[in-house]
Amino acid sequence: MRISPYQLVFVAMVAAGDVCAQSHEVKHVGSSQPAARPMLIVPMDAIGAEYRGKVAAIIKKPTVLARAVPEEFEQGLYPWLLEHPDRASLAWRRLGVPCAEIMDRGNGVFGWSDNSGTEVNWRTVAKSDSMRVWLADGHTKLGPLMPTIPIHAVVVLHSPRTIRRDGKVVVVHSTDIYLQTESRATAMIAKTLGSAAPQLAEQGAGQLLLFFSGLTRYFNSHPDDVNTLLAGKK
Repeated sequence: MRISPYQLVFVAMVAAGDVCAQSHEVKHVGSSQPAARPMLIVPMDAIGAEYRGKVAAIIKKPTVLARAVPEEFEQGLYPWLLEHPDRASLAWRRLGVPCAEIMDRGNGVFGWSDNSGTEVNWRTVAKSDSMRVWLADGHTKLGPLMPTIPIHAVVVLHSPRTIRRDGKVVVVHSTDIYLQTESRATAMIAKTLGSAAPQLAEQGAGQLLLFFSGLTRYFNSHPDDVNTLLAGKK
């Protein structure tokens, strides 16, 4: 299976929600100690009226909540990559990493799909210099004989910057991901993935962060590769 931070997050999180506990409570997946840091604030006032209701509904009653361990790195091209995930996925592939192709759908919408029946689209519904909120919708399939599973998610990315004594800007980013789907889909995926689901969910949330931070680190160390790897398709 090709690497896709979004598929790992969405599919594995759904499964983890059923595997971790058979209850209707929100499940915390990702950090080994999710209470070690406060929940990231969702700036509802900064979200446009068109999306505010949907975001509120997802974060109020998510099927599962996944969290990733924060990581620190020099800022570099990180802000630019957040705005251009399609070019980031292209750069990963040019580096030889099998990464799903992310497409710019226009009007601020990005998405990806595969030949197995998965399609996910998302847009930024709030952002500042230190945070952003993505709203995602789509569907996925675990196999050719499996039914289509609807998914809705809110991704809260916190990325505050600090300036070190040497003048370099450092980012510490973390994420909370709220996912909502049908209860029958939760049970079905949990049955398929079994006890591996919680670990996959943790990897999914971490993969989302690594998708951006890993490439940022690479360009910090190989600045001569920036133009070649980030050039648009011809």
